[in-house]
Amino acid sequence: MIADSLVKKFKAIVGDDNAWTDATDLHTYSYDAAVVDPVQPGLIVRPTTTEALGRAVRLCNDNGLPLTVRGAGTNLSGGTVPLPGGVVIATNGMKSILEINEADMYAVVQPGVVTAKLAAAVEARGLFYPPDPGSQAVSTIGGNVAENAGGLRGLKYGVTRDYVMGVSFFDVDGNLVKSGSRTVKCATGYNLTGLMVGSEGTLGVFAEIILKLIPLPAHRKAMMAVFESLEKASETVAAIIAERIVPATLEFLDNFTIRAVEDFSKAGLPRDAAAMLLVELDGHAAQVEEDADRVEALCRSMGATSIRVARDAAERDRVWAARRAALSALAQLKPTLVLEDATVPRSRIPDMVAAIGRIAKRYDLTIGTFGHAGDGNLHPTILTDKRNHDEWERVEKAIDDIFDEALAMGGTLSGEHGTGLAKSRYLEKETSAGTILFSSRIKRAMDPNNILNPGKIIAAKA
Repeated sequence: MIADSLVKKFKAIVGDDNAWTDATDLHTYSYDAAVVDPVQPGLIVRPTTTEALGRAVRLCNDNGLPLTVRGAGTNLSGGTVPLPGGVVIATNGMKSILEINEADMYAVVQPGVVTAKLAAAVEARGLFYPPDPGSQAVSTIGGNVAENAGGLRGLKYGVTRDYVMGVSFFDVDGNLVKSGSRTVKCATGYNLTGLMVGSEGTLGVFAEIILKLIPLPAHRKAMMAVFESLEKASETVAAIIAERIVPATLEFLDNFTIRAVEDFSKAGLPRDAAAMLLVELDGHAAQVEEDADRVEALCRSMGATSIRVARDAAERDRVWAARRAALSALAQLKPTLVLEDATVPRSRIPDMVAAIGRIAKRYDLTIGTFGHAGDGNLHPTILTDKRNHDEWERVEKAIDDIFDEALAMGGTLSGEHGTGLAKSRYLEKETSAGTILFSSRIKRAMDPNNILNPGKIIAAKA
């Protein structure tokens, strides 16, 4: 428990209405979207000004209170699970879009801005913010930057780090640190912006973020390709990339996921398909039409049994809404859902899909596979019940095998979900002991009292 006298100090900073110690509130902030045991904090505070945020961070450090920053809680690696009796700083009280500069194509936002709201605001001005995590309707920019979130458009447009021009953040002493610029080029000082993107709240607390915008694509075309063979669908992904075609999105769904999504969303997906690809191309109209013709011809040559091209924006949006519902649809089927994030070089997608199938059989588990296949990022999703101890042991072994397969193919533990608690023990497998040591030294230098999201990324070695 945090002493009442200290709680009063936090309330003096953020206001009585923005500090909570009620058991229900504490439980609400004890977990995120990862399959990680909940941990109840001692206090939740919600600053609404930059000054209050900095003061709250300093008060935590001065009193040795572990601090976890939380946006919308959509994190899938346990990155926003707090420490017992610690402080959660909720950034959803800082939700202003401070500037949208059309001439220089950037936006300045507070960390609590919802991703989809920013995207809609800039699109209304003919601009485009491409990162689109599946949780974009509720996830916040601060969380996206902290986790280096990806999304459906990563194949063509990259991930969150590719759009962060600068950040302002508070260090543990409450000093406001600024890095980056509103200019296209900036070589001033250390690249602290790059260090902070993906740092998962372990090095500082974001106050403002400068984001690059680009022109809104003039033309879009979406299609659905249906396959009666899982292998043919995955091979088609690699073939499209090998032909030097770069769609905005290239998504893969296996039969189990298709049926779950169709039952959930009634979007008209083909329930009998072994697998399907969802493809969207964007850009100048002539180029889009040419590439669409090439993709359609390639899909047919690879064995697609049918190809449906969206007739209008409404039909296109319905299909993508169904795809974004995959996680919610699968979550209805079993008490526990483990959404993994295995990413491999794009040419190895067929191999990874096959490996996931073998692992499911090996451990007698139900695994639905979908994901951003065009950039090599698959989401093998294990449906289970954590209360079944025997089955859960098999789940843990399957996860180990999935990561081992991805790493053996030159892949990575996480394409977009971060490391957090869930993957910290695997980090040395992908990197090296030297990497862990170097990272630990950075952490100690920036957070000597180890109060900033302790235990995440480099775990106990911090």
